[in-house]
Amino acid sequence: MTATDEIKSKMTYCQRLSEVNEQSSALCYAMSRDGIAWQKPDLGITEHNGSTSNNLVKLLVHGVGIVNDPRDPDPNRRFKMFCKDGGISVCFSPDGVHWSELVDCPEINVAGDTHNNAFWDERSGRYVGITRRWRDGYRVVARTESPDFVNWEEAKDVFRGIELPRHVYAMPVFRYANVYLGLATILDTRTDMVDCELAWSPDTVHWQHVAPGKPLIPRGPEGTYDSGCIYAAAYPVIREGQIRIYYGGNDGAHCSWRKGYFCLATLRPDGFAGFEPVDPDATATIVTQPIQCVGSQLTVSADASGGSLRVAVLGSDDLELDLCRTIADDVTDHAVTWKSNANLATFQGQSVRLKFELKRARLYAFGFGPSE
Repeated sequence: MTATDEIKSKMTYCQRLSEVNEQSSALCYAMSRDGIAWQKPDLGITEHNGSTSNNLVKLLVHGVGIVNDPRDPDPNRRFKMFCKDGGISVCFSPDGVHWSELVDCPEINVAGDTHNNAFWDERSGRYVGITRRWRDGYRVVARTESPDFVNWEEAKDVFRGIELPRHVYAMPVFRYANVYLGLATILDTRTDMVDCELAWSPDTVHWQHVAPGKPLIPRGPEGTYDSGCIYAAAYPVIREGQIRIYYGGNDGAHCSWRKGYFCLATLRPDGFAGFEPVDPDATATIVTQPIQCVGSQLTVSADASGGSLRVAVLGSDDLELDLCRTIADDVTDHAVTWKSNANLATFQGQSVRLKFELKRARLYAFGFGPSE
């Protein structure tokens, strides 16, 4: 796609959005007490087909991302919308139902024909917006930032698929623990199917694809409700010891007429990705790069229920593998202990390297904390 083609595409899309019809994009409202059973309330605020008896809250918007921002001192800006309306626009709401007029943000300078999302980034002290642009006929994830959610910088390319036929159609981003995760929506133009894969970043600017070609949320068997496309929602919900990822499942290909469904996938705590032996009958070891020790207690999240996991601190005679008390359960934030009764107190503030031994086990995460 050339620059001229993209402009034509934008114009065609804007013309389609400019009139309300049966194919118009809109934002609707649903509510739930448990995240499982949902209701679509009759809001009575937006007229469509001569009636306000519907759950519509905003017409003629596309690829909407909404963030709940309690840190904003203005109650009328509690909820923020980041969406396509020609280009990228924003608006505000006190309750997520009644929205202000859209504010155009042309300086972002992208088509934004994707699932846009934005959030307050504590690390940088600015709002970060994740959208998409076209680059030489290829879909590329783009990033912009703003001090106030109104004045944005021009978006810059930050992530693209590894293989050319596999485009990153969208990438909702959120902070998890001390990194940023991206739910990369991968469109394979050879099959016209869409998968959800995982990416990660230390800063929202530099991204790495985790296990390219391996879906985080697998598509269903042919003919099922999510057999064609999977589009993940922006922010997972942590509830009752479980990570919930809501997503839109489609029963057809990307360019086909297809039915859409509101779906839910679940993960164990810290279960986005893990290390495990390539050969299930072999023992695997992982040695970390030097990392800052910020606590006297080492904790792990791992599934060793069918095998075992041990840990050593390299260079320490008291924290060797043979002295580590074996972990043989499915655990979350489990304290690692050694038979020497030593801990990492003497290493606090220093760089350490850890060695993990896995036998029929999967390591999801580790961290440092105070001793109990």
